[in-house]
Amino acid sequence: MKRSLLLLAVLVAAPFAASAADGISYNYVQGGYVATDPNHSGLDADGFGLDGSVAIHPNFHLFGGWQNQEFDDTNFDFDQYRFGVGYNHQIAPKIDLVTRVAYEKLDAGANFDVDGYSTEVGIRGAANDRFEGYAMAGWEDFERVDGDFYGKVGAQVKFNQNWGLAGDVKFIEGGDKQYFIGPRFTW
Repeated sequence: MKRSLLLLAVLVAAPFAASAADGISYNYVQGGYVATDPNHSGLDADGFGLDGSVAIHPNFHLFGGWQNQEFDDTNFDFDQYRFGVGYNHQIAPKIDLVTRVAYEKLDAGANFDVDGYSTEVGIRGAANDRFEGYAMAGWEDFERVDGDFYGKVGAQVKFNQNWGLAGDVKFIEGGDKQYFIGPRFTW
């Protein structure tokens, strides 16, 4: 009986025993330039953003971010917030399967302040010691705004163990795009 319980405990814990793939860290902070290119409005927006991630277990991480953007040729700006939890599971020596769920907030003043959520799944991998990338597919939904599917691709060029340049592009259903580029500090 004790052997059966021990075997059952090992089998249940096995999916959680793996850690992040070689060369990938879920401990980082980054900041930089952000831009939104809405397909139908003709109003582009840009600004700056900060985000990061902290591993709380070999397979789990917390992440969050904030962006402030202003529409071109206007005084109208908006803030976006994102906070969530992610699960990473090594599927190859340098590749992780990543799933995430997050609370989202879009604050564009008293007339437009909405809460929502997002969920995404994808892969993140290290090609070598200097380059890593990821591809994700997701869904985001806000109150009073229709939900949308999106795809996101990103990469980081590492200058050394701690510093790199990160960037990504988010392709939102309907043709909207969001961009980020900036330095990343990893520990």
